[in-house]
Amino acid sequence: MKRLHQSAWRAFLKGEAGGAVLLMAAAALAMLFANLPGADHFYHAFLHYPVGPILSPAIGPMTPHLWINDGLMAIFFLLVGLEIKREFVGGGLSTWDRRRLPIIAAGAGMVVPALVYLTVTTGQPGLANGWAIPAATDIAFAIGVLALLGSRAPASLKLFLTAVAIVDDMGAVAIIALAYSKGIDLLALSGAATVLALLYALNRMHVRALAPYIAGFALLWLLTLLSGVHATVAGVLAAMTIPVQSGSGTEDSPLHRLEHALHPWTAYLIVPLFGFVNAGLTLNETALGALFAPLSLGVALGLFLGKQLGVFGAIWTAARLGIAERPAGASWGQVYGTAMLCGIGFTMSLFIGALAFPGQAALIDEAKGGILLGSLASALMGYVVLRWIVPSPRSAVSGD
Repeated sequence: MKRLHQSAWRAFLKGEAGGAVLLMAAAALAMLFANLPGADHFYHAFLHYPVGPILSPAIGPMTPHLWINDGLMAIFFLLVGLEIKREFVGGGLSTWDRRRLPIIAAGAGMVVPALVYLTVTTGQPGLANGWAIPAATDIAFAIGVLALLGSRAPASLKLFLTAVAIVDDMGAVAIIALAYSKGIDLLALSGAATVLALLYALNRMHVRALAPYIAGFALLWLLTLLSGVHATVAGVLAAMTIPVQSGSGTEDSPLHRLEHALHPWTAYLIVPLFGFVNAGLTLNETALGALFAPLSLGVALGLFLGKQLGVFGAIWTAARLGIAERPAGASWGQVYGTAMLCGIGFTMSLFIGALAFPGQAALIDEAKGGILLGSLASALMGYVVLRWIVPSPRSAVSGD
């Protein structure tokens, strides 16, 4: 069973790296479409062309952009929820000793970037709502960069980075639910709560077939969309009800079966599609000048400086105070490089950026510019540090 778990873990890392490559290609293609003569109009017109019914009066007719951001991304968040539950039940976050450092690092890695953003944008009307844009880490990109480093990145760093990103995702979901939901419809919200209770009851009755949970998830998604809470939150909530058990036979649990079934679809289709419909940024004189606007700078500095200062500072402080030890076998230089990689916020930052400034295309484009700049700088500098730092010849000891 240990060998099975290791095999699944290797497949996971491989899938994340491959998915990161596809995501980068999709983002590059979006940039190309947005900057070809005349194609930018086609690109944006296609994304916002009405193609479906009005599921919620608050958002109007469904468009390709809405179907991907509010629909397919709910499946992505379902997978995120499954990974969170698996890690807390029997994985790297199953005990408080294992949770302590990732939670501390992720918490600081969300607060410090938000403070950097708010400091840069202070006094600028209408920009405070974007405080959460630099708060999350893109696990696919970050793990993809680590995968390129091979044995130069200790396995403990890969596990630690994954744990931080998972805690990060939990924080991002909470932010989306609390900060970017509005106009709550109590009747629809009550319906969503009822469906969630029924899914929980299925779990308690030891129903292991996936079909009832998937049907419940679809209904939960629709009611959440109608309620005014962002529909992707339904994915994480539904995931919490999927049965899982630790110990022998765990790979055959409903949670693991659904996770393995969803992973290739999210890594190789949903996330790249999301990148394609959200990363298109027209690079003209106005856009290039906007890279120095407070919003763009706040996001870029929040990701590049805020993330590394928050994550590394939290790890260093926790080690010095004896609260937790840094990842085994990793030098402080390697920990710092990994903290830099936490500044890759591409997918989640683009997602939150669209929620922070709905209907404000100019501000969304400024946020995109900052996200691309901050994420690229974090990826390149993190790779350089980890590539050229001398690997630790021994296990790390807290505080040395």
